[in-house]
Amino acid sequence: MVELKTANEIAAMRAAGRVVAQTLAACAEAARPGVPLRDLDEVARGVLAANGARSSFLDYHPHFAPTPFPAVLITSVNDVIVHGIPDDYRLADGDLLSIDFGAELDGFHGDAATSLVVGTATDPADEKLIATTRAALDAGIAAATPGNRIGDISHAIGRIGRDAGYGIPADFGGHGIGRQMHEPPSVPNEGRPGRGFPLRPGLVIAIEPMFISGGHDGYHAARDGWALCSDDRSRAAHVEHSVAITEDGPVVLTLP
Repeated sequence: MVELKTANEIAAMRAAGRVVAQTLAACAEAARPGVPLRDLDEVARGVLAANGARSSFLDYHPHFAPTPFPAVLITSVNDVIVHGIPDDYRLADGDLLSIDFGAELDGFHGDAATSLVVGTATDPADEKLIATTRAALDAGIAAATPGNRIGDISHAIGRIGRDAGYGIPADFGGHGIGRQMHEPPSVPNEGRPGRGFPLRPGLVIAIEPMFISGGHDGYHAARDGWALCSDDRSRAAHVEHSVAITEDGPVVLTLP
């Protein structure tokens, strides 16, 4: 059942989204060469506590995972596309890091992600990958208008990724969000325009492109059963915003 949100509920989600944005900014600032991924998780826990918010991710246990998720932050490095667990790995200069975070505040969730290159050893290929993934997110958001359908968002994202020669992992993409972190409808990163669930004012969705630089779509789960890695070991980027569809157009809820 797809639940349309009221203006007051969207305002509550905007408050949760600000916590998410604050956390991502703090973690991006802390992501320097030599810093263990666990330290970024501690940064995120501190922002949650300071705002009286709860983690959307901690102890989340979907059907595909062998264990509940053990952290509040998702940290995916280099060939890890998504769902990386923050562990003792120390970031290196030039690592491509994707950070995904969700927060619950007053019963409503916010969810967003960002990708960045750690340190100063930037590779133009990484910069292009991140910029293209962000451009696809922008295109998906622009398509999130009343009268369109989910397929219009999916097509906008997928066209940009494919035109750039990137792989797009199937089965993982965006989703509805509200009182639960994951709600219907699903928002794939590829699709046909004019198809799928109609976009109506009050619908809130998380739009999250994930692109693989090597151009192949294949991925596999790491030994921990959580991290999803590109089969060709090429790098991946992941960006995301929670977005409300309103009569006046899309409103991004996970901004500062």
